[in-house]
Amino acid sequence: MITRKLQKKGTGSMNQTIARIGAITVTIAVALFAAFLLISDFGSYFICIFLALGYLLMLAGFHNESCEERKVAANAGLLFGCVYAVLILLVYFAQTTAVRNDSLNEQAAMLLDFSKGGLIFSYDLLGYGMMALSTFFIGLTIRPKNKRDKWLKYLMMIHGVFFFGCLFMPMTGIFRATMSGESGKLGGTIALECWCAYFLPVGVLSALHFKADSFL
Repeated sequence: MITRKLQKKGTGSMNQTIARIGAITVTIAVALFAAFLLISDFGSYFICIFLALGYLLMLAGFHNESCEERKVAANAGLLFGCVYAVLILLVYFAQTTAVRNDSLNEQAAMLLDFSKGGLIFSYDLLGYGMMALSTFFIGLTIRPKNKRDKWLKYLMMIHGVFFFGCLFMPMTGIFRATMSGESGKLGGTIALECWCAYFLPVGVLSALHFKADSFL
């Protein structure tokens, strides 16, 4: 009996520790992303890879602790999160490899170069739309135990609203029209900084959520 309790406690601690590592990674990645937006395109692209990986670890923690009657929402949140991660890893791995190192012709650059606002930029927005859906469904699974958890739940669910803009706005072509020139780039930077300010508390609150019974 004692052995079983110890094993159960050890397993729970590892689950929470991995999820907390993911949440801390998300927090650091969002903070660095906000900084790199101002100083380095490559840095902002590179850090998004770790944001996606950390987000998956964090999601796995929320999925693991979800109760049976909310498991469908937890499954949906995890699956949408996986779609987000795949799209984002493809987008930013391309930016840090082929776009950075290869001599692309004009047509290839229009498709692959993030700064051109073409197909790869649309895939990026689709990815973050999937992330928004993911946070909404994961938010549904959270059963708040304190005020921090309530804030976390509401922030994640409200973040789901971003799905509609990320899905439909690229279809209008508005981004390609507005991204040209310094004013367009400045507007995009401001919008992303605002997103960072919104999502940073999600990472912090998630790290605090998983702190209990962790051996970190």
